[in-house]
Amino acid sequence: MVVLRIRNVHKRKCALICLCIVGFIMYRYLSMSAGGRRMSRKVGLCANSSQFTLERESFRIIGGSIHYFRVPRAYWRDRLMKMKASGINTLTTYVPWSLHQPEREVFNFHTQLDLVAYINLAAELGLWVIFRPGPYISSELDLGGLPSWLLRDGSMKLRTTYPGFTQAVSTFFDQLIPKVVPLQFKKGGPIIAVQVENEYGSFAKDESYMLFIKEALQSRGISELLLTADNYNTMKSGSVAGAIRSVKLQKLNQKDIQDLNAIQPNSPTLVMDYWTGWYDVWGDLHHVLPPEDMVSTVREILRQGMSVNLYMFHGGSSFGFMSGALADPSYNYDAPVSEAGEYTPKYHLLRDLFFQFNRGDSFSDMPALHFREAYEPAIMFQHLSLWDALSFTEGPFKSPKPISMENLPVNNKNGQSYGYTLYETTITSGGLLESGDNVRDRALVFLDRSYIGLFKRQSLELVVSDVKGRRTLSLLVENCGRVHQGRDLDKQHKGLVGEILLNNIPLQDFTIYSLDMKPSFIDSLYQAPWKTLPDAPSFPGFFMGRLFAYGYPSDTFVKLPGWEKGVVFINGLNLGRYWSIGPQQTLYLPGPFLNSGINQVIIFEEQEGDFKVHFEDTPDLGMAAEIQ
Repeated sequence: MVVLRIRNVHKRKCALICLCIVGFIMYRYLSMSAGGRRMSRKVGLCANSSQFTLERESFRIIGGSIHYFRVPRAYWRDRLMKMKASGINTLTTYVPWSLHQPEREVFNFHTQLDLVAYINLAAELGLWVIFRPGPYISSELDLGGLPSWLLRDGSMKLRTTYPGFTQAVSTFFDQLIPKVVPLQFKKGGPIIAVQVENEYGSFAKDESYMLFIKEALQSRGISELLLTADNYNTMKSGSVAGAIRSVKLQKLNQKDIQDLNAIQPNSPTLVMDYWTGWYDVWGDLHHVLPPEDMVSTVREILRQGMSVNLYMFHGGSSFGFMSGALADPSYNYDAPVSEAGEYTPKYHLLRDLFFQFNRGDSFSDMPALHFREAYEPAIMFQHLSLWDALSFTEGPFKSPKPISMENLPVNNKNGQSYGYTLYETTITSGGLLESGDNVRDRALVFLDRSYIGLFKRQSLELVVSDVKGRRTLSLLVENCGRVHQGRDLDKQHKGLVGEILLNNIPLQDFTIYSLDMKPSFIDSLYQAPWKTLPDAPSFPGFFMGRLFAYGYPSDTFVKLPGWEKGVVFINGLNLGRYWSIGPQQTLYLPGPFLNSGINQVIIFEEQEGDFKVHFEDTPDLGMAAEIQ
């Protein structure tokens, strides 16, 4: 019995040793494999010679920008697979602080804003990642991606080491950076480089600021290669020690590259943003860059041994109110992959070029395109006047003087970020109404809720007819988007930002309603007193109809002929603004935003409507003009 027990113990020990050996071999194998080289990654991306090296092997960045916040999450994989199939090896993405932290105490890294899931998806598909966390990103976003609640501080100095700004950045980075630290290359993740701020050379108000941002990243665990990105003529003032400089451009000027190499000798050259097109603004033409011009520049960049990132590879859409001043919702950007995920001539030319550059390496197959459908029009059958919707807003608030959107006591004392604000007061006489420069950006003016005129930057005066007794004067002010660049970011308050004069006397005693048009507000309108659409409905107002999508919903494009200016909501989601002045004449409506069956369509229209919403299978971005 004793001998048998000893033999059994010996067998168990041998089995345990064998398991340990097998486990160690498997661990070493996994750690060395493409999917899990955690133990072998020690060097990362380096810029110590004329070419980048990745883990001591020569590496050329062939990158493309796709922003997770501009692409429906259901389409992330589709868009990144199209990027991979083109021959691109690196994804770059900005991080919009304003979306991730809409209020001082509120953070959102879920669903559409699940940054970690997006970066992990890139890794799964075999893409490296250059991470661009800002905090300022520009990207044609409202206030360049900075949250508007920063402007509640009357002394705020954005993008400087002003304590109110650095404390806010630190709080945000405390939430953001720990999420991506494990995703760095040397920890087995796909992030090979991190950008320090963005285009600071064109701002450059504080010599200590870039060092603060750099240390804010590194002190929280960022250990990969750091870089800055500026236009060629502002690179010096936008740089920081310990980060390589990269350049942004659309035309390859050899002198600019020589200047960069002189500033940064014996270092690889990275065109961090080669602009494949441009964004569009209201009232202008649709910007296009000929495919031949684009591919010839990229070919020359590669021929000269430089690395490149295509901004944008796929632009997507600036849904809701996220667009900066004057920019329209489409972020098509005339990019190689269109707003709706279509292949363009630019895509095919680039794929051919990258195939030649990679010496015939096999590329993954191009994913199939999604079906698009022209649905039957949605007929508006119910109407809700703006005035009947006011009881569902947050407020009203009383104030002796006008209050800007940002300083309203709404959203847990974080102010109003986007949308409209209604200011009402009482007058007892007519005369000359003057706005000065205090309406930001447009105001529809009403007397006893009847429209009498418009204030905008070019129209600063309005005659109010003689009145008898007490009359209600209303100004519906729209925030058309804060500027996304420049040196006046601190001055981007919206709404009424100063006094409105009637016969040179400031108006007083306002009642103020916040109309930020958030999903919670749109959802609350289910309880509103909607009425059957009359023959002559009042404006501004909300109009409701239904879109029927049977089976698996497809992508489509919303078109609004006969409507003037307003906002489209589909199933409570803010699709974006529309405006008859164009250039954009359709809004992209992704299939994942639709339900099979009935879908609710709500239009907020300021001035006039056709009472029918069309759905087409092709986009209309307006008359095109080549970028000069």
